Amino acid sequence: MNILETVKQYWGWTGIEPEKLIAENEFANLIIQDVEGCFWRLCPEDLYCDPIADDKDEYNELVKDEEFNQDWFMEVMVHKATEKFGALEDGKKFHLLEPGALGGKYAVFNIKPIEFERIIKFSGELAHKIQRAGGKKVSYTPLD
Repeated sequence: MNILETVKQYWGWTGIEPEKLIAENEFANLIIQDVEGCFWRLCPEDLYCDPIADDKDEYNELVKDEEFNQDWFMEVMVHKATEKFGALEDGKKFHLLEPGALGGKYAVFNIKPIEFERIIKFSGELAHKIQRAGGKKVSYTPLD
């Protein structure tokens, strides 16, 4: 699996042209540097892939921010998910079965370990479907 190719294929509609994976967390969130040196965050549970820093200096300042780090590391959720499911198997990440962007709760009953690549594909397809629908309600099938 080449995660950058998967991002390009399923999230390229956002304008991202991924070049380098900078970081990933246990909930399949990614920080990616694009071909122009801009830094993006892909957040599958909230269905977005947006620029977060224009260059390395801005990114280095951002990662010093306490609020950013709390959101990025999701320590409480990772702890609860690990208590319920154990350590993640290779190739899997935790994921909200019903995305937060669609009202899904950040709670253990809404979390399951799922294949990393599948999370990126599913969230990209769903986010694109919502974007094309102009933010109107769309149908989806939760990952299970």
